[in-house]
Amino acid sequence: MVVSSQEAPHPYKTKLVKMHKVFGFRAPKTPSGWNLTTERQQLISSLMTLGAFGTLIGTIIDYATAKNLGKSAYLIPLGIIYVVPAVMSIALFFIPESPRWLLLQGKREEGVKSLARLRPDGTDVEDEAAIIVAAIERERELSRGVGVVDLFRNPIDRRRTIIAVCGVTTQAATGSMFIIAYKAYFFTMAKVSNPFGMSCVLSTLGLLALAINSLIVVRYGRRRVLLMSGLVTCGILQLIIAITYHKNPGTKKTGKVLVALSCLYMMSYNGMVSPYAWLTGGEIPSQRLRSYTFGLSAAIGFFFAWLTQFTAPYFINPLSLNWGPRYGFIWFPSAIITAVWVFFFLPEVKGRKLEEVDEMFEAKLGARKFEEYVCVGPLRLSEEKLNEIEEEKEVHSEEKKAFQKQVKPEVYLAEWFEFLMVDEKESEEAQQRARMCLKVLVEQIRFPATDDASQRLRKPKDILGLLA
Repeated sequence: MVVSSQEAPHPYKTKLVKMHKVFGFRAPKTPSGWNLTTERQQLISSLMTLGAFGTLIGTIIDYATAKNLGKSAYLIPLGIIYVVPAVMSIALFFIPESPRWLLLQGKREEGVKSLARLRPDGTDVEDEAAIIVAAIERERELSRGVGVVDLFRNPIDRRRTIIAVCGVTTQAATGSMFIIAYKAYFFTMAKVSNPFGMSCVLSTLGLLALAINSLIVVRYGRRRVLLMSGLVTCGILQLIIAITYHKNPGTKKTGKVLVALSCLYMMSYNGMVSPYAWLTGGEIPSQRLRSYTFGLSAAIGFFFAWLTQFTAPYFINPLSLNWGPRYGFIWFPSAIITAVWVFFFLPEVKGRKLEEVDEMFEAKLGARKFEEYVCVGPLRLSEEKLNEIEEEKEVHSEEKKAFQKQVKPEVYLAEWFEFLMVDEKESEEAQQRARMCLKVLVEQIRFPATDDASQRLRKPKDILGLLA
C-alpha cells in the first residue's frame, strides 16, 4: 500500500497489508508488495484448522459429559452438533459470489468489482479478469456441455480426475481414522491412565499442527515433498506403534510410549498429509468440472475413511482378531505405497494460478516437470491456437493450389457431367450430342463469354434442348 508522508494510512488498508503479510506472498508489481492471488491453499489449510478445532471442542465436551449418569451424557453432545450448521445456514445468505463464478456466468462488471474488493488498491484487476475469461472460453471450446461422463471422456480430464481422487484418498491410506475415531478406546487397550484426557491432548496437538501449517503452506516447502514425507513418517510411526505393542502389550511403559508416538503421528498427519490431500482435490480438477471432480473425490475419500472406521473394531476388539495397536502393521505398507504414487504421479502446483494449472495439464507434462514449467498464459495460448489454425489453413490452401495445378478442375467437371448425363444405353448419336453439350459447358466454364447467345446456352432449358 503506497502512502505519502503527508497522508495517514487508512486503518482498513493497514490491516489488509498486515493480513497479506501473514497469509499472502510477495508480489512486487502490486502497490503493497503483497498479494493473495494464488493462495487458495492457505484458505483450505485454514478450513482444516477450523475442522480440527471443532474436533477438539467435541472431544472436550465428550470428556466433560462422560461421567454424567443421565440423558445429558449424550443429549448435550448431540445438541451442540447443530449449533455451527445453524449459524452457517444463516451466513450463507450473506456470502458474496466468487469473481470466477461471476465471470463464468457472463457478469463481467460484477466480477471485476469482486476482484477489486479482494485485491490491494492499484492492482490491475481488468487484466486478471481478462485472463480468467480467456481460460473460461478456452475450456468451453473443449466441451459444449458438462456432465459426470466428462470426468473420464477426455484423456486430460481423466488424468486430472484420477489424480484428484487418489490425492484425497491419501488420507485414508495412512490409517488416520483408526487413531482419530478410536483414540480413547485405543488408549484404554494400551492401559493408558485417563484415556479421555489423552484424547484431548491428541486433538490439541493435531490442531496445533494444522495452525502451523496454515502459516507456512504458502511460503515454505514443496507439496510433493511434504506429502511424501508425511506419508512415510505416518507409516513408520504406525509400524513402531505395532511393534512396541507386540513386544510388550498391556504395560504402563508401553502405554506411555504409545501416547507419545500417537501425538507425533497426529502432528505429522495434520501437518503434512491432511491439508495437502484436500488441496489436491481442490486444485487439480479443471474449472468446468471442479464441482463434479471434487464431489467425487470427497465421496470416495469419505468412503475409505468410513471403511477404515467400520473394519477397525474387527481388528482391534479382543472378542474379534484382538490385534489392538498391532493394526498398524497394515498401514505401514499402505502409506509407503501411497508415497511412491505421489512421487511418480502427483504434480507440484504450489504458487500456481488455476489458469496456469489448466495450461500445464493441457501441455501434457509429466508430474515431475510441473514445477519448472514456465507458463505463457491463457491469452497467449489462445493466440497461439489461432495462429496454428491460420497456419493450417494456409498449408491446406497451398496444398489445394498444388493439387489444382496437377489436375485441372474442368477435367473432373467433364468426367462428372459425362457420368451423370451420358447414358450408355442410348444410341451412338444421342451419346455424341451429350458429349458435345458437355464440351460446350466446359469451354464456357474455362472461357466465360458475355454475349447473349453464350449466356443462353448456360441456361438449363437450352442445355436440355441440345440433348433432345
